[in-house]
Amino acid sequence: MTDELNNPGVDIPPELQGQVTVTTLDKIYNWGRRNSLWPMFFGLACCAIEMICVAASRYDFSRFGMEVMRATPRQADMIIVSGTVTKKMLPQIVRLYNQIPEPKYVIAMGACASGGGPFKEGYSVVSGIDKFLPVDIYIPGCPPTPQALLNGLIKLQEKIDKQSIRSVSWYQKEASEAIPIPILGPDLIDPRDIPNFKELQAQAVSQEPDTTQDA
Repeated sequence: MTDELNNPGVDIPPELQGQVTVTTLDKIYNWGRRNSLWPMFFGLACCAIEMICVAASRYDFSRFGMEVMRATPRQADMIIVSGTVTKKMLPQIVRLYNQIPEPKYVIAMGACASGGGPFKEGYSVVSGIDKFLPVDIYIPGCPPTPQALLNGLIKLQEKIDKQSIRSVSWYQKEASEAIPIPILGPDLIDPRDIPNFKELQAQAVSQEPDTTQDA
């Protein structure tokens, strides 16, 4: 019976429900984290106004332990990308994300942060923050209502509940690597693509038509 109680995958027998409290280290750990999420005070466009509404008295996400919105990434563990992600702003977003200590989570709030929104074809807009950051929760809408953001925060709590200390990346032996900060030039350059540039250049040269014979 002791092995069954220590196994979080085993259901509590009906005759024991309400009689004993069964818990595990994962449940205690996740309970503490899910009820003390500290979002970074960060907004990009109109979605940020809806985020402010969620923090106000009408919706009051402090009921879920999220009331402490930090102005510095080093004291936060969640970033809500709320608004249009422009190419000029993206390097700063990645830099802020890298400065947040583990464990950390990303919420893509609204159509712009999720996929570019109405500005998807714009020359200055990134078609989704997930091209550079690992997104945990997507919230649809343009902009999403405060209720939608609150639901997304609850979904993040549910995701945290399912995590295990034995499998999360921040407790592995290998150190987690920072995401390379994109280089802003005529267009965004992902530093991870630089080793492939010579190969791409060679392919482009090989596909060019040979004009020497015509001359």
